[in-house]
Amino acid sequence: MELNVSVKKKLRTFDLEVSFSCRDGQLLALVGPSGSGKTTIIRIIAGLEKPDAGTITYNGETWVDTERGIFSPPQKRRLSYVFQEYTLFPNLSVYKNVGFAAPGKDRVDGLLKLFGIWHLRDCKPNKISGGERQRCAICQALARKPQVLLLDEPFSALDVVTRENLRDKLKSLKKELTLPIVHVTHNINEALFLADDILPVVHGKIEWEWLEQSISKGVSNDQDPGGK
Repeated sequence: MELNVSVKKKLRTFDLEVSFSCRDGQLLALVGPSGSGKTTIIRIIAGLEKPDAGTITYNGETWVDTERGIFSPPQKRRLSYVFQEYTLFPNLSVYKNVGFAAPGKDRVDGLLKLFGIWHLRDCKPNKISGGERQRCAICQALARKPQVLLLDEPFSALDVVTRENLRDKLKSLKKELTLPIVHVTHNINEALFLADDILPVVHGKIEWEWLEQSISKGVSNDQDPGGK
């Protein structure tokens, strides 16, 4: 089964036009400088924005087809989206946040233990650290048993040690997840570490030359490589 995306959208300073596929069990990294259109791409996949033209399909199901007037709303796409900012319910405990849309208690228990936040299950989000909140957000996303997982710079606001720990956790977990994962980052080393495949996006287009040049320059682990 495979997620297939081929979309166009006119943005303020450039035209976005990309086509790619991501199969079950694969992590595809969309990497590029800030403001290159990466977040717009996964917002379109999520149904939070509409493309001007194109199609999105998963497992034979059409989510978007502009020529046929098809636009499946986000709740019909059965996907999970982890934002850079924490999107947790402040009035609910960690346990209730993760279990909000989970099909069963066992899945919640397992994810909290897997991500090392079981001991925080009764805490509210404002009582735990940023790294712990992001672990909770990832658990919340996975607890829903999504068809597709979208990650939008999920580690960029974290300290170095926490970021590396979560990258390691995601890399090991990726082998067990049988769903497409689309991961947005401006961090080339992060993309190289996590991804089965990389799609370099610059000014809304796929730019392999930019990726080759950035790697040859030895862009550091936490540096935004910038545009051309």
